[in-house]
Amino acid sequence: MWTVLARRQGWWILGFAALMVFPGAGRADTALDWLNRAAAAAKQQNYSGVYVYHHGEHVEVLRVLHRTDAAGELEKIEVLDGTPRQFLRINNDVYCHLPDGKSVRLERNAPRRFFPALLPARPAGLLDYYEATLAGTERVAGRPCQVVMLEPRDGYRYAYTLWLDKRTGLPLKSRIVNGNGSVVSMFVFSEIQIGKAPDAQLFRNDMAGKRIQKASLDTPAAVAWSVAPPPGFERVQEAVRALPGKTAPVTHLVFSDGLSVLSMFVEPADPQAQRLQGLSTEGAIGVYAREVDGYSVTTLGEVPSMALIETGNSVKRK
Repeated sequence: MWTVLARRQGWWILGFAALMVFPGAGRADTALDWLNRAAAAAKQQNYSGVYVYHHGEHVEVLRVLHRTDAAGELEKIEVLDGTPRQFLRINNDVYCHLPDGKSVRLERNAPRRFFPALLPARPAGLLDYYEATLAGTERVAGRPCQVVMLEPRDGYRYAYTLWLDKRTGLPLKSRIVNGNGSVVSMFVFSEIQIGKAPDAQLFRNDMAGKRIQKASLDTPAAVAWSVAPPPGFERVQEAVRALPGKTAPVTHLVFSDGLSVLSMFVEPADPQAQRLQGLSTEGAIGVYAREVDGYSVTTLGEVPSMALIETGNSVKRK
């Protein structure tokens, strides 16, 4: 369950640096210029396409529709294989249509976290923790791309490679590689159309007969927790959630350096349940679990073990 939630939280973030600043690919000469263009493109461009998400031994195929106009921003993500899932963004609200067909999870003021929206509003902040370099030109989905590499400056994060559309800057492929050179996860478009706005009717939010589950973003947790994440990671979200199969609300914390993401779930320990302890992996996701004062604390993400362990071990009740 945590792996699925973390993947949804996977915290893929985009930003704001208008294409008006960098209207042509030829004027973006540095890696930071390209990152700024990429951050803007994922929010401001109209596009539709199909991409593949590789994580561990798993593969998912997803369709994305993105429309922006005077009324705001619309985004729709559909999982095309396995259990049906759909995510619909209407400006800052995200509706997750759950597989049972009867429930919708609503998050207000939700951060942007889905590919190709990978980057923060101000990519320059990433350069404190990653070294960004240009690495030539390659083709993705039939379109020429500028390759940008982001190498970590410490052991708390993995390396990223981004393939950015030469004309618009839109990320068409991303890859995370661990310290051993193995691919942790990858997104890649197999087909993409940029510049044509999808029909607004395709974003119709069918809520008829469905129950809305709201994440309590403004409700404080019953127990306050002190957490010391790795350098550069900041708390970007805290929510109290009622989850299926859980008798008590679960506190969900999200930390990010603007690119890498750590999630933490805190819940009362259930002595009758089989619980994870220590370090483990679930597909591409690293997991570190321990108990603190009668609570189960699970820390996970696509980050090195050192980041998981140090963050998990730092947890204390305030």
